[in-house]
Amino acid sequence: MNAELAATLAAERIGSDFRHSPKTVANAPNRHAAASGIVIVEIIVGISARDIIGSVVQHRTEPGSIYAIAGPTASGKTALGVDLALRIGGEVINCDSVQIYQGIQIATAKPTIDEMRGVPHHLIGYVDPNVNYTAADWAADAAAKIREIESRGRVPILVGGTGFYLRTLKQPLFDSPKTDERLRERFRKIHSEKGAEYLYRMLSRVDPAAAAGLPPKDHVRVIRALEVFFQTGQRISEIRPQRADPPEFANRIVTYVLNPPRAILYDLIDRRTEHHFGAGLVDEVKQLRASGVKDSTNALGAHAYRRVCEYLRGERTLAEAIEKSQQDVRNYAKRQSTWFRTQAPDAIFISPDAAAMKFSQSYHAGLRQNIRDFLLTLNK
Repeated sequence: MNAELAATLAAERIGSDFRHSPKTVANAPNRHAAASGIVIVEIIVGISARDIIGSVVQHRTEPGSIYAIAGPTASGKTALGVDLALRIGGEVINCDSVQIYQGIQIATAKPTIDEMRGVPHHLIGYVDPNVNYTAADWAADAAAKIREIESRGRVPILVGGTGFYLRTLKQPLFDSPKTDERLRERFRKIHSEKGAEYLYRMLSRVDPAAAAGLPPKDHVRVIRALEVFFQTGQRISEIRPQRADPPEFANRIVTYVLNPPRAILYDLIDRRTEHHFGAGLVDEVKQLRASGVKDSTNALGAHAYRRVCEYLRGERTLAEAIEKSQQDVRNYAKRQSTWFRTQAPDAIFISPDAAAMKFSQSYHAGLRQNIRDFLLTLNK
């Protein structure tokens, strides 16, 4: 670690102790909450498996269930998925839109060989970072992998925080054209030079119905809608309802969303981001760029990676890159939690007891054990 990075991380660590200090929160009862018309079953995880079993909302899964462990980044999904797989004879299928890429390692928190603990993991690190891999691509690959795992008498366990991937698996998208990279690059240039609102006005002229359903600053989805129109001559708002039928296993997927207290989650995110920079993230990005991976790809557009690219282009200092990465990931975690609460009506939310949360490996290991034990009781 060079002197600049060491000094920057030290300063960030001091600051993070004050930015997101967790507050003790009294135990909350189990509850059914309504949000946007969606009933959310929320389970407050206590200190012991007995507490969990005695206080859960009654819920049972059918034999042959496919588990999905979801939730915001840094909430413990990876370790819980491995724990569950070891107990029930399962195999993990990655459901994270960045962990799919080859060579994108440090800031994606891909599980190491040791962390996998002998559990087979699928759909991790298998896509070239220059390829624009879509949710529909992942859903097709995941469906094939689920069928293969079940054919061997094993249990598929989907693990990751990309809710849109999970929804696309259960509710397939319409048949859209493959990305025209030259066309996309033209739209990216327009975005860079004229801004997201200009692209939005373009979409409003060619497909007002699609524009009405998108925020003006959501340039990613606006660009995709423009691509569909200019590639096919059809409006995405008109062809979107033409969805394929759900896969035969869709109604067997049971989704559990980890929902740790926000203040504690943010502190974990800040510390983990510092660790990524200290573990060689800058050098990893340098190597990726040297190998031909462009800054404009989805891979290097991921959280932390794009801020490192800005740092390497001289657009911000290293300290700013770290702080901005932390902010990006905190904001992303908030969006993930909101997405699952509003877009996953059948999900079961599992919240740790805030008063018991501590920053210790032994505690988190115990918490994963408790949640794993709870999940296993649902299938009895």
